[in-house]
Amino acid sequence: MAKTSKTILFFGNERLATGVSTELPVLRCLLAEGYKIAAIITNYTQSNGRQNRQLEVANFANEYEIPLLIPRNLSEIFGQLSEYRADVGVLAAYGKLVPQSVIDLFPAGIVNLHPSLLPAHRGPTPIESTILHGETTAGVSLMSLAKAMDAGPIYAQSTVTLTGDETKQALADQLGELGATMIRELLPEIIAGTIVAAPQSNEDATYDALITKADSSLDWHKPAEQLSREVRAFAGWPGSRTDLGSVEVSITAAHAVPATMPKQPGHIQILADTNSLVVDTTDGYLCIDRLKPAGKNEMSAAEFVRGYQGRLS
Repeated sequence: MAKTSKTILFFGNERLATGVSTELPVLRCLLAEGYKIAAIITNYTQSNGRQNRQLEVANFANEYEIPLLIPRNLSEIFGQLSEYRADVGVLAAYGKLVPQSVIDLFPAGIVNLHPSLLPAHRGPTPIESTILHGETTAGVSLMSLAKAMDAGPIYAQSTVTLTGDETKQALADQLGELGATMIRELLPEIIAGTIVAAPQSNEDATYDALITKADSSLDWHKPAEQLSREVRAFAGWPGSRTDLGSVEVSITAAHAVPATMPKQPGHIQILADTNSLVVDTTDGYLCIDRLKPAGKNEMSAAEFVRGYQGRLS
Protein backbone atom coordinates (compact mmCIF):
# COMPACT_ATOMS: atom_id res chain seq x y z
CA MET A 1 0.00 0.00 0.00
CA ALA A 2 1.35 3.42 -0.98
CA LYS A 3 2.44 5.63 1.90
CA THR A 4 1.25 8.77 0.12
CA SER A 5 -0.83 9.82 -2.85
CA LYS A 6 1.04 13.08 -3.44
CA THR A 7 2.28 13.97 -6.90
CA ILE A 8 5.74 15.41 -7.52
CA LEU A 9 7.84 16.63 -10.42
CA PHE A 10 11.54 15.83 -10.21
CA PHE A 11 14.15 18.26 -11.55
CA GLY A 12 17.74 17.17 -12.15
CA ASN A 13 19.88 14.11 -12.78
CA GLU A 14 21.22 13.39 -9.24
CA ARG A 15 24.82 13.67 -10.41
CA LEU A 16 25.92 15.83 -7.49
CA ALA A 17 29.40 16.53 -8.91
CA THR A 18 31.12 16.69 -12.28
CA GLY A 19 31.93 13.37 -13.90
CA VAL A 20 30.30 11.13 -11.29
CA SER A 21 27.67 8.43 -11.67
CA THR A 22 24.66 7.96 -9.41
CA GLU A 23 22.45 5.18 -8.10
CA LEU A 24 19.56 7.70 -7.93
CA PRO A 25 18.94 7.46 -4.18
CA VAL A 26 16.43 10.33 -4.14
CA LEU A 27 14.27 9.10 -6.99
CA ARG A 28 14.30 5.54 -5.66
CA CYS A 29 13.38 6.79 -2.21
CA LEU A 30 10.47 8.82 -3.59
CA LEU A 31 9.22 5.81 -5.51
CA ALA A 32 9.52 3.56 -2.46
CA GLU A 33 7.55 6.07 -0.38
CA GLY A 34 4.68 5.92 -2.84
CA TYR A 35 4.92 9.36 -4.42
CA LYS A 36 3.59 9.65 -7.94
CA ILE A 37 6.49 10.96 -10.04
CA ALA A 38 4.56 12.66 -12.82
CA ALA A 39 7.67 13.61 -14.83
CA ILE A 40 11.43 13.97 -14.64
CA ILE A 41 12.92 17.18 -16.01
CA THR A 42 16.63 17.38 -16.76
CA ASN A 43 18.71 20.29 -17.96
CA TYR A 44 19.53 20.17 -21.66
CA THR A 45 23.22 19.77 -22.49
CA GLN A 46 25.03 18.67 -25.62
CA SER A 47 25.90 15.40 -23.85
CA ASN A 48 22.31 14.31 -23.22
CA GLY A 49 22.20 12.34 -26.43
CA ARG A 50 25.64 10.73 -26.32
CA GLN A 51 25.64 7.04 -25.54
CA ASN A 52 28.65 7.26 -23.21
CA ARG A 53 26.96 10.00 -21.20
CA GLN A 54 23.54 8.37 -20.91
CA LEU A 55 21.91 9.81 -17.82
CA GLU A 56 20.86 7.35 -15.15
CA VAL A 57 17.55 9.22 -14.85
CA ALA A 58 16.85 8.37 -18.49
CA ASN A 59 17.08 4.65 -17.76
CA PHE A 60 14.99 5.14 -14.61
CA ALA A 61 12.31 7.03 -16.54
CA ASN A 62 12.19 4.31 -19.17
CA GLU A 63 12.03 1.51 -16.60
CA TYR A 64 9.13 3.05 -14.68
CA GLU A 65 7.40 4.64 -17.71
CA ILE A 66 7.81 8.18 -16.39
CA PRO A 67 7.91 11.05 -18.93
CA LEU A 68 11.43 12.47 -19.32
CA LEU A 69 11.56 16.11 -20.39
CA ILE A 70 14.81 17.74 -21.57
CA PRO A 71 13.90 21.32 -22.50
CA ARG A 72 16.43 23.96 -23.46
CA ASN A 73 14.45 26.35 -21.26
CA LEU A 74 11.70 25.61 -18.75
CA SER A 75 9.57 28.29 -20.41
CA GLU A 76 9.20 25.90 -23.35
CA ILE A 77 7.25 23.43 -21.20
CA PHE A 78 5.61 25.78 -18.69
CA GLY A 79 2.10 24.83 -19.84
CA GLN A 80 2.89 21.12 -19.63
CA LEU A 81 4.34 21.49 -16.14
CA SER A 82 1.25 23.34 -14.93
CA GLU A 83 -1.03 20.59 -16.26
CA TYR A 84 0.56 18.02 -13.94
CA ARG A 85 -0.83 19.91 -10.91
CA ALA A 86 1.94 18.46 -8.75
CA ASP A 87 1.96 19.07 -5.00
CA VAL A 88 5.69 19.74 -4.83
CA GLY A 89 8.85 19.78 -6.90
CA VAL A 90 12.02 17.99 -5.81
CA LEU A 91 15.36 19.09 -7.25
CA ALA A 92 18.76 17.39 -7.14
CA ALA A 93 21.49 18.58 -9.52
CA TYR A 94 19.43 20.40 -12.12
CA GLY A 95 22.32 22.69 -13.02
CA LYS A 96 20.30 25.73 -14.04
CA LEU A 97 18.32 28.47 -12.33
CA VAL A 98 14.58 27.80 -12.15
CA PRO A 99 12.29 30.79 -12.85
CA GLN A 100 10.04 31.97 -10.05
CA SER A 101 7.04 31.36 -12.29
CA VAL A 102 7.87 27.62 -12.29
CA ILE A 103 8.52 27.53 -8.55
CA ASP A 104 5.11 29.13 -8.00
CA LEU A 105 3.37 26.26 -9.81
CA PHE A 106 3.75 24.07 -6.72
CA PRO A 107 1.69 24.61 -3.55
CA ALA A 108 4.72 23.48 -1.48
CA GLY A 109 7.31 25.00 -3.79
CA ILE A 110 10.39 23.13 -4.98
CA VAL A 111 12.59 21.35 -2.42
CA ASN A 112 16.27 21.49 -3.35
CA LEU A 113 18.90 19.02 -2.15
CA HIS A 114 22.21 20.91 -2.09
CA PRO A 115 25.39 18.97 -1.15
CA SER A 116 26.92 21.55 1.18
CA LEU A 117 26.26 23.22 4.50
CA LEU A 118 24.79 26.43 3.14
CA PRO A 119 25.47 29.32 2.97
CA ALA A 120 28.94 27.84 2.42
CA HIS A 121 29.66 26.50 -1.06
CA ARG A 122 26.85 28.02 -3.05
CA GLY A 123 27.24 27.32 -6.73
CA PRO A 124 27.92 24.41 -9.07
CA THR A 125 30.87 22.59 -7.45
CA PRO A 126 30.36 22.18 -3.69
CA ILE A 127 31.70 18.63 -3.48
CA GLU A 128 34.80 19.35 -5.53
CA SER A 129 35.46 22.55 -3.56
CA THR A 130 35.07 20.77 -0.21
CA ILE A 131 37.78 18.31 -1.24
CA LEU A 132 40.04 20.98 -2.76
CA HIS A 133 39.91 23.05 0.41
CA GLY A 134 40.80 20.08 2.63
CA GLU A 135 37.74 20.57 4.79
CA THR A 136 37.02 18.22 7.67
CA THR A 137 33.22 18.25 7.39
CA ALA A 138 30.68 18.17 4.61
CA GLY A 139 26.92 17.96 4.53
CA VAL A 140 23.58 18.37 2.87
CA SER A 141 21.14 21.26 3.03
CA LEU A 142 17.47 20.70 2.29
CA MET A 143 16.11 24.05 1.20
CA SER A 144 13.18 25.79 -0.40
CA LEU A 145 14.25 26.75 -3.90
CA ALA A 146 14.42 30.46 -4.62
CA LYS A 147 15.14 32.36 -7.82
CA ALA A 148 18.62 33.38 -6.63
CA MET A 149 21.27 30.68 -6.74
CA ASP A 150 21.24 28.46 -3.63
CA ALA A 151 19.88 31.35 -1.54
CA GLY A 152 16.53 29.94 -0.42
CA PRO A 153 15.58 29.29 3.20
CA ILE A 154 16.74 26.02 4.76
CA TYR A 155 14.49 23.31 6.22
CA ALA A 156 17.29 21.17 7.66
CA GLN A 157 20.95 20.25 7.39
CA SER A 158 22.92 17.07 8.09
CA THR A 159 26.69 16.92 8.60
CA VAL A 160 29.27 14.20 7.98
CA THR A 161 32.87 14.06 9.20
CA LEU A 162 35.48 13.56 6.50
CA THR A 163 38.56 11.33 6.72
CA GLY A 164 40.59 13.44 4.30
CA ASP A 165 40.94 10.80 1.60
CA GLU A 166 37.43 10.82 0.09
CA THR A 167 37.19 10.69 -3.66
CA LYS A 168 34.65 12.84 -5.45
CA GLN A 169 32.55 9.78 -6.32
CA ALA A 170 32.55 8.44 -2.77
CA LEU A 171 31.56 11.78 -1.27
CA ALA A 172 28.83 12.29 -3.86
CA ASP A 173 27.45 8.84 -3.06
CA GLN A 174 27.53 9.51 0.69
CA LEU A 175 25.82 12.89 0.42
CA GLY A 176 23.25 11.58 -2.05
CA GLU A 177 22.18 8.86 0.37
CA LEU A 178 22.09 11.35 3.23
CA GLY A 179 19.93 13.70 1.17
CA ALA A 180 17.53 10.92 0.27
CA THR A 181 17.08 10.09 3.96
CA MET A 182 16.34 13.73 4.73
CA ILE A 183 13.77 13.93 1.95
CA ARG A 184 12.06 10.76 3.12
CA GLU A 185 11.79 12.11 6.65
CA LEU A 186 10.91 15.74 5.94
CA LEU A 187 9.02 15.90 2.63
CA PRO A 188 5.66 14.98 4.22
CA GLU A 189 6.07 17.86 6.69
CA ILE A 190 7.08 20.24 3.91
CA ILE A 191 4.02 19.35 1.87
CA ALA A 192 1.79 19.68 4.93
CA GLY A 193 3.33 23.04 5.83
CA THR A 194 4.22 21.93 9.35
CA ILE A 195 7.94 22.73 9.04
CA VAL A 196 9.30 26.24 8.61
CA ALA A 197 12.42 27.01 6.59
CA ALA A 198 14.94 29.41 8.15
CA PRO A 199 16.52 32.19 6.07
CA GLN A 200 20.18 31.94 5.16
CA SER A 201 22.80 34.50 6.12
CA ASN A 202 23.88 36.08 2.85
CA GLU A 203 26.77 37.81 4.62
CA ASP A 204 28.35 34.42 5.36
CA ALA A 205 27.84 33.01 1.89
CA THR A 206 30.74 31.62 -0.14
CA TYR A 207 30.59 30.81 -3.83
CA ASP A 208 32.32 28.06 -5.79
CA ALA A 209 33.58 28.54 -9.33
CA LEU A 210 32.95 26.33 -12.31
CA ILE A 211 35.58 23.71 -13.02
CA THR A 212 37.04 23.77 -16.52
CA LYS A 213 39.19 21.48 -18.62
CA ALA A 214 42.18 23.74 -17.88
CA ASP A 215 42.00 22.66 -14.23
CA SER A 216 43.15 19.17 -15.25
CA SER A 217 46.78 20.24 -15.75
CA LEU A 218 48.91 19.31 -12.73
CA ASP A 219 51.31 22.01 -11.56
CA TRP A 220 54.26 20.47 -9.74
CA HIS A 221 55.02 23.86 -8.16
CA LYS A 222 52.03 23.31 -5.87
CA PRO A 223 52.40 21.38 -2.59
CA ALA A 224 51.92 17.63 -2.79
CA GLU A 225 48.90 17.75 -0.46
CA GLN A 226 47.11 20.20 -2.75
CA LEU A 227 47.86 18.04 -5.80
CA SER A 228 46.50 14.94 -4.05
CA ARG A 229 43.29 16.87 -3.36
CA GLU A 230 43.07 17.84 -7.03
CA VAL A 231 43.43 14.21 -8.09
CA ARG A 232 40.50 13.27 -5.84
CA ALA A 233 38.36 16.30 -6.70
CA PHE A 234 38.89 16.14 -10.47
CA ALA A 235 38.57 12.35 -10.87
CA GLY A 236 36.25 11.43 -13.72
CA TRP A 237 36.26 14.98 -15.09
CA PRO A 238 38.31 16.99 -15.90
CA GLY A 239 40.97 14.57 -14.62
CA SER A 240 44.55 15.28 -13.52
CA ARG A 241 46.90 15.22 -16.48
CA THR A 242 50.65 15.56 -16.83
CA ASP A 243 53.64 14.23 -18.75
CA LEU A 244 55.87 11.71 -16.99
CA GLY A 245 58.99 11.77 -19.12
CA SER A 246 57.67 11.37 -22.65
CA VAL A 247 54.42 9.69 -21.57
CA GLU A 248 51.18 11.65 -21.36
CA VAL A 249 49.14 10.31 -18.43
CA SER A 250 46.08 10.99 -16.33
CA ILE A 251 46.67 10.31 -12.64
CA THR A 252 43.62 8.65 -11.11
CA ALA A 253 44.81 7.97 -7.55
CA ALA A 254 47.66 9.45 -5.54
CA HIS A 255 48.64 10.54 -2.05
CA ALA A 256 51.02 13.07 -0.53
CA VAL A 257 54.22 12.02 1.24
CA PRO A 258 56.27 14.45 3.37
CA ALA A 259 59.77 15.20 2.13
CA THR A 260 62.41 17.35 3.76
CA MET A 261 64.53 17.87 0.64
CA PRO A 262 62.64 17.46 -2.63
CA LYS A 263 65.01 17.92 -5.58
CA GLN A 264 62.94 20.03 -7.95
CA PRO A 265 59.26 20.24 -8.92
CA GLY A 266 58.42 17.56 -11.47
CA HIS A 267 61.47 15.37 -10.79
CA ILE A 268 60.45 11.69 -11.07
CA GLN A 269 61.75 9.02 -8.72
CA ILE A 270 61.20 5.27 -8.87
CA LEU A 271 61.60 3.43 -5.57
CA ALA A 272 63.35 0.25 -6.59
CA ASP A 273 62.05 -1.94 -3.77
CA THR A 274 58.37 -1.42 -4.63
CA ASN A 275 58.41 0.19 -8.08
CA SER A 276 56.57 3.07 -6.43
CA LEU A 277 56.44 6.24 -8.50
CA VAL A 278 56.91 9.59 -6.76
CA VAL A 279 57.19 13.12 -8.14
CA ASP A 280 58.82 16.05 -6.35
CA THR A 281 56.74 19.13 -5.59
CA THR A 282 57.58 22.36 -3.78
CA ASP A 283 56.45 20.71 -0.53
CA GLY A 284 56.62 16.93 -0.35
CA TYR A 285 56.27 14.13 -2.86
CA LEU A 286 53.18 13.08 -4.75
CA CYS A 287 53.13 9.29 -4.66
CA ILE A 288 51.21 8.03 -7.68
CA ASP A 289 49.05 4.98 -6.96
CA ARG A 290 47.14 4.55 -10.23
CA LEU A 291 47.26 6.23 -13.62
CA LYS A 292 46.11 5.95 -17.20
CA PRO A 293 48.54 6.50 -20.08
CA ALA A 294 46.95 8.21 -23.08
CA GLY A 295 45.09 5.64 -25.17
CA LYS A 296 45.63 2.84 -22.63
CA ASN A 297 43.71 1.32 -19.74
CA GLU A 298 44.13 2.44 -16.16
CA MET A 299 46.92 0.62 -14.33
CA SER A 300 48.86 0.60 -11.08
CA ALA A 301 52.05 2.62 -10.73
CA ALA A 302 54.08 -0.60 -10.56
CA GLU A 303 52.56 -1.82 -13.84
CA PHE A 304 53.30 1.54 -15.42
CA VAL A 305 56.93 1.48 -14.30
CA ARG A 306 57.43 -2.01 -15.72
CA GLY A 307 56.01 -0.98 -19.08
CA TYR A 308 57.31 2.57 -19.45
CA GLN A 309 60.47 2.89 -17.34
CA GLY A 310 62.63 3.56 -20.40
CA ARG A 311 60.54 6.63 -21.29
CA LEU A 312 60.57 8.27 -17.87
CA SER A 313 63.95 9.99 -17.98
